[in-house]
Amino acid sequence: MTTDPADAALKALAEPRRRAILQLVAHDELAAGEIAAAFDVSRTAVSQHLTVLKEAGLLHERREATRRLYRARPEGLAELRDLLEDLWDSALDTARRLVEADRDTAAREEIA
Repeated sequence: MTTDPADAALKALAEPRRRAILQLVAHDELAAGEIAAAFDVSRTAVSQHLTVLKEAGLLHERREATRRLYRARPEGLAELRDLLEDLWDSALDTARRLVEADRDTAAREEIA
């Protein structure tokens, strides 16, 4: 398992079913069986997806008697959000520099 939270979140969210699971539990705490019922795969497969999401810090698991209840951990997405914001800011800076360079080039061509 990776130690970088953003990498772990990206790897976990690369699988579409894991993203769908995270959306299911984004606002409601659901039992593993309720989550599994939403998918056309085995309960074992859903359990494996839940484990990956939990290990990536994206899910919180709570036990209630024999049931396991899951809910999203918004703070688990914080590192990923920070990474994406940094990438976005960098892309915007690059775009700004390119536009300014084009404008400077056009101004020099007008003078010449």
